Amino acid sequence: MSIRNLDYLLTPASVAVFGASVRPHSVGRTVWCNLRQGFAGPVYAVNPKYRELDGQPVYPNVPALPAVPDLAVLCTPPATVPGLIAELAERGTRAAVVLTAGLDAAQKQAMLDAARPKLLRILGPNCIGLLAPHQGLNASFAHIGARPGELAFVTQSGALMTAMLDWAGSRGIGFSHFLSLGEHADVDFGDLLDYLGSDARTRAILLYIESIESPRKFMSAARAAARNKPVIVVKAGRSPQGQRAAASHTGALAGSDLVYDAAIARAGMLRVDTLQQLFLAAETLARYRGNTADALTILTNGGGAGVMAADAAAHMGVTLAELAPATLQRLDAQLPANWSHANPVDIIGDAPVQRYVQALQTLAEDPAAGAVLFIHAPTAIVPSADIARALLPLARSDPPRLLGCWLGDGAVDEARQLFRQAGIAGFETPEEAVRAFTMGVTYRRNQAQLLEAPPAGVSGAAVDVAAVRSLVQQVLASGRELLSEPEAKAVLAAYRIPVAAARRVAPEPQAAVAAAEAIGYPVVLKILSDDITHKSDVGGVVLNLGSAAVVEAAAQSMLARVRQARPEARLQGFTVQAMVRRAHARELIVGASIDSVFGPVVLFGQGGTAVEVLADRAVALPPLNVPLARALVARTRVARLLGAWRDTPAADEAALLGVLVTVSQLLADIPELAELDINPLLANEEGVIALDARIRVSARGPAGADSFAIRPYPAELSETLPWSGRVLTLRPVRPEDELQHRAFLEQLEPEDIRMRIFYSRRGIERSELARLVQIDYEREMAFVAVSSDAAGTEQTLGVVRATVDPDNQEAEFGIIVRSDLKGQGLGRLLLDKLIRYLRARGTRRLVGNVILENRPMRDLAHRLGFAEGPVEDGDRSCPIALELQPQSP
Repeated sequence: MSIRNLDYLLTPASVAVFGASVRPHSVGRTVWCNLRQGFAGPVYAVNPKYRELDGQPVYPNVPALPAVPDLAVLCTPPATVPGLIAELAERGTRAAVVLTAGLDAAQKQAMLDAARPKLLRILGPNCIGLLAPHQGLNASFAHIGARPGELAFVTQSGALMTAMLDWAGSRGIGFSHFLSLGEHADVDFGDLLDYLGSDARTRAILLYIESIESPRKFMSAARAAARNKPVIVVKAGRSPQGQRAAASHTGALAGSDLVYDAAIARAGMLRVDTLQQLFLAAETLARYRGNTADALTILTNGGGAGVMAADAAAHMGVTLAELAPATLQRLDAQLPANWSHANPVDIIGDAPVQRYVQALQTLAEDPAAGAVLFIHAPTAIVPSADIARALLPLARSDPPRLLGCWLGDGAVDEARQLFRQAGIAGFETPEEAVRAFTMGVTYRRNQAQLLEAPPAGVSGAAVDVAAVRSLVQQVLASGRELLSEPEAKAVLAAYRIPVAAARRVAPEPQAAVAAAEAIGYPVVLKILSDDITHKSDVGGVVLNLGSAAVVEAAAQSMLARVRQARPEARLQGFTVQAMVRRAHARELIVGASIDSVFGPVVLFGQGGTAVEVLADRAVALPPLNVPLARALVARTRVARLLGAWRDTPAADEAALLGVLVTVSQLLADIPELAELDINPLLANEEGVIALDARIRVSARGPAGADSFAIRPYPAELSETLPWSGRVLTLRPVRPEDELQHRAFLEQLEPEDIRMRIFYSRRGIERSELARLVQIDYEREMAFVAVSSDAAGTEQTLGVVRATVDPDNQEAEFGIIVRSDLKGQGLGRLLLDKLIRYLRARGTRRLVGNVILENRPMRDLAHRLGFAEGPVEDGDRSCPIALELQPQSP
């Protein structure tokens, strides 16, 4: 349902409390008192037991209320909740906070059924409530209120809500909104991300998450919000014990923590480990968000502080910058002879103000210095505040490059305040400052992932999808789910993943010898059984067999071992393959599985038989492209071994990333794919090769692009047609269109831009351009008309785009055609394409605004069935609207 009627929940004009009470310390009493402390609107008490409460009239039921409340807060027994919701919905109330705990499944469903016809929104049940401090609203039974501020906090844990209110209050931290979701039967994280992402009072959104139940809705809302402002997450349940506790707490599957990591990063959010780090991250990103440096330079007046910061950087994987030789020469001329001559830059404790200024000026002029962490310990030589004032003109850079760390308390308090007032991120310890810097780096990398929009398939890859689908159906028809090793390798080969081919033979030693003789020695011998997944665990793999006698003996011994270890296993035979020997080969694992929450995921890590022990792995949400695959690899320790070192050449990165992207495509193409393991996948400078593979399929179809948490690039919406003597393609815009789109915009006449976009400048910022081509296909659509010129270069001729509201009720569109192509029917083709798409997805209405003097656009809209809205005196434009769905009788 998303943001419909959330205004009534979060900014109500009036509130009714059901179950308001005189009983001390009861929920009804606490809520009643909290609401009356600061809320300026009418607050009605409802309880049939009373006629008056604290001098205010008490109403027995919903019909008796003197006016329709925007918001109802329910503190009544579980059995009463569905009936009250039905009465409130019928009366006209559009939001309710259900604090009541203990509703069973039938009561919750009855509550939702009563609310749905009138779109009444419900927060809870079993929640603490909500606060909107700017409005003085405290519709909760928390023991303390909240200061007004710019942070929104949304939590699944009521206990954490009250603790955080207490903690934040003592530190002067304020909030725009503070909400407890409870069992989130209706309003959930996705809804609130949609609302808060465009809320002008909210600078950053803080989330405490235990579980997610609508992953695609959550991911789409998170990606939209994270484009506008920082979204920072504490996700409980990193450990198996924590996951079990979270599942029992929320009544939902917590999912794999690795997958949550991947989802949070892909959505452009930042994950932190503690509640305290939520506020540290919010402060850092607010003041330091634009920084682009990955390396850090430490500038300090104390060697010990510099060493502590350097140690923290090493521990957290932060690179200390290598200063340019020219920078070191300038510092030599400016600083005492006993300065550190390296990073950290220790300018010595007796430094006067001018030394600080010169050193910071020198570092600021060296791009290689990256970000600068300024650490100052107070001395008697010069007041800290004087240093702060002198540095402020250098500190105000765009993008920001300076972080401050004023060590101490009272002696540096004024200096801290000066930096804070100037918008410079400040921290109390070197370790906290370095951690904040790492948060900024991680956030920026996650934001880069947010902007990727890969297709489900690999462009130009000659894969044999039909062969794989046929094989999968044969396996399922035979009553099996697990493919044999030869079958699994056939799937990989069909998708052009290099494999070590294997021959399947009967479970007889002589048959194994015959296969080995045909292949050539040395060979690898493996047991083949539908009942044995991990062959090495039962002695079912023997390597490097160099002769017939050795193969025969190995086969006999293997049969005996397997029959002893797994007497119940059905043995189909052996597989025999050539022993692959590659110099400098790294053993890797590539896999795919289905997460209980986010659906299909792709895995990468260090492979081999010790894969579970090493536990060096990372996962990513499909679809993948090369940049996303590279980011996946970078999150593992084995990534450091893939580059060149000593006499070992770098592994073929393109081949490895190609396998990851191909596995992503396999998940999209084959819905029946449930599990995939390629282990080991050997990688060296020559390329990659899969030595073993395991695939499990399921008739339930858990994979497929429709099951992805992130909607892939919708290539199926592309169409080609003849137009004005050329071949025209209408397709969704894609990130790779950026340069082509810039060229298109630069060819537009200023008057055409003004008529359609309401401004006249021809230039466009890189960030704006990226936003036009890197879109979330779940929320918006842009169709481009493209055609190739005489040289075969594709050109953009026109574009139509629409942004759909989260409820799919209304889409707002804009359209523009290259100036030299106007009047040839291209605009109609594009708008027709958009209308067909929106009708198919169930969008109810298409709206836009047209400058009054733009008669050609108004005429086109009229021909397509748009109706013009009223125009007031002085208006430059008129609204137009087209109903897309049949109207109810």
